[in-house]
Amino acid sequence: MPAAFINPNWLPRVVPGTRILITGASGGLGGALIRMLLADSDCVIGAHGASKGAGVKDKRVIPLRRTFRNEADCVNLVENFVKKAGGIDALVVLSGAIHFSGHWNDMPAKDWERDIAVNLNQAFYLARAAMRLMRKQKRGGRILLTGTESALHGGSPTSFPYAIAKRGTECLVEGLAREGAPHRILVNGVRLGYIKSGFH
Repeated sequence: MPAAFINPNWLPRVVPGTRILITGASGGLGGALIRMLLADSDCVIGAHGASKGAGVKDKRVIPLRRTFRNEADCVNLVENFVKKAGGIDALVVLSGAIHFSGHWNDMPAKDWERDIAVNLNQAFYLARAAMRLMRKQKRGGRILLTGTESALHGGSPTSFPYAIAKRGTECLVEGLAREGAPHRILVNGVRLGYIKSGFH
């Protein structure tokens, strides 16, 4: 059996006082990331998800609840976190969804549009709002967006718009990285495969 790429005992470490906004915090990946950060870091975390505080009770966690219907909702979430935390140093976008489980040929237009909205549009609106505030702060920052391995080969017949949206997210990462670099705002993406997170 091949060795794991990441040591299972590895913990993320950030500068004390770092203010991190995490969307999709109530999912498997989001909850795990929050617990890892709290285990070894003195940071402030804005946890956005379906469940309050992603099920984590800690004074360093700011629970944030908002349904993303449009750009204004995304901007309001970022601004609300900044108001409560006093600023933003990092954004991690883990929120995502697949709204139709059948073949793309049978997919209603509304489900196509919802998949693109959740998996691409929201990532752009959130990242843009965060970058604008980071530039005003003049402290630099970090933005992390998530992609999918299936985007490399056109996705599957039952997750076509999801893969397309995530491929677009990779383009978004590259474009934002160029824009953010002069302001010390680093933008990266993680292309995920199958993970036991409750999503697959």
